[in-house]
Amino acid sequence: MQHTLEVRHVSVSIERSPDDVYRHASNMANWPAWASGLGKSIRKVGSEWIAEGPLGEVKVRLAAPNAFRVLDHEVTLPSGVTIQNPLRVVPNGAGSEVVFSVFRQPGTPEHDFREDTKAVERDLRALKQILEGH
Repeated sequence: MQHTLEVRHVSVSIERSPDDVYRHASNMANWPAWASGLGKSIRKVGSEWIAEGPLGEVKVRLAAPNAFRVLDHEVTLPSGVTIQNPLRVVPNGAGSEVVFSVFRQPGTPEHDFREDTKAVERDLRALKQILEGH
């Protein structure tokens, strides 16, 4: 039986409608501007997105467009390991809350997990800055 993984939920409030946030964030071509964990370049090859970044060349598969503003995505590392990344845009008053669930992968030291969480926080703040025009 596999044990559950430790998780930290990272969120940011954005002063834009959930539909605006989802529309921007669901366009993978926009990700290099805010999702630094994937790197500074991403390209579409067939039906897959390939990102070139700190982890090497990774494959990214995003949830199909949906009315619930779910942006869950799988990242397949060069080793072949696939990591599930839950990402949601939910209404928060007239604005939005963007929530990313960071799961601690087996064998990941606490320090590295903390750093992963901080990196997600930076990425979500970058998304906020882009969408709020700062």
